[in-house]
Amino acid sequence: MSEAMIEAIGLSKYYGDFAATRDVTFSIPRGQVVAFLGPNGAGKSTTMKMLTGYLAPSEGTARIAGFDVLTAREDAVARLGYLPENGPLYPEMTPLSLLRFFGQARGMSSTRLRARIDAVVELCALHEVLEKSISKLSKGYRQRAGMAQVLLHEPDVLIMDEPTTGLDPNQIRDVRSLIRELGQTKTILLSTHILQEVEAVAGRAILINAGRVVFDGEPAELSAGEGMDAAFYRLTGASA
Repeated sequence: MSEAMIEAIGLSKYYGDFAATRDVTFSIPRGQVVAFLGPNGAGKSTTMKMLTGYLAPSEGTARIAGFDVLTAREDAVARLGYLPENGPLYPEMTPLSLLRFFGQARGMSSTRLRARIDAVVELCALHEVLEKSISKLSKGYRQRAGMAQVLLHEPDVLIMDEPTTGLDPNQIRDVRSLIRELGQTKTILLSTHILQEVEAVAGRAILINAGRVVFDGEPAELSAGEGMDAAFYRLTGASA
C-alpha cells in the first residue's frame, strides 16, 4: 500500500460537554482523492482544521506526510495546501500581488517564485484577471485565486473545504476539472455536502455524522442498491 499522506488517529474535539468530533480515524494514501461528506454541523470543518493544525484536538493525533501537525508543524505545513471555505484573500490585492506576497512569506527565492507563479496562473486559468483587484472578481475567479495560492509551494497534500460552494454550474465544472487534474499527482481530501461532487471527482468517500465516521469506502459501495441520496439519509437523517 502507498504511504499514508493524511492520517487522523482518534481525533476528538470537545467544547465543554459538547463533542464536535469523537474518535475520528482514517488514513489516506498517496495519490488518492477522497470526498469528506456529511450534513451541516457533522464535524467536517472541525476535523479539517485539526488535520491542518489550525485547531488543536482534545484527543488524538493528526499527521501530514508522516509529520505530526502539532509537534512537527513546519515540516507538515511545508507539504500541505489548505483551502478553507472562505479563503485568505485580500480584496485590495490583485491575484498577482497576492501570489507574490504568499511566496515571499514562505521564503521562496525570486527565481522559483516567478516560475511557480507562471505555473499556477496557467493551471488555474488566471491570465485574464491577473492584475485586476480581487474585490472586483467573480466568486469563481476568487476561488481560482485561492486555489493558485494553495498550490504555489507545490504541496503534496491538498485539503479543501467546500471548494464549489456558491459557484454557478460552469464554475463548478471548471473547479471539478481542476481537482481531477490535481488528483493525478497529489493526495486530496475534499469536504462537501454535495453528493454529486463525490461521483464527479472522488475514488473514495468518508461520511461523518454527529462527529463520528459512519462510512468509509468507494462511492459505488455507498450508493449500491438504494442510490447515494437514500444512503446519505439513512446514515445521517436519524440525527437531523
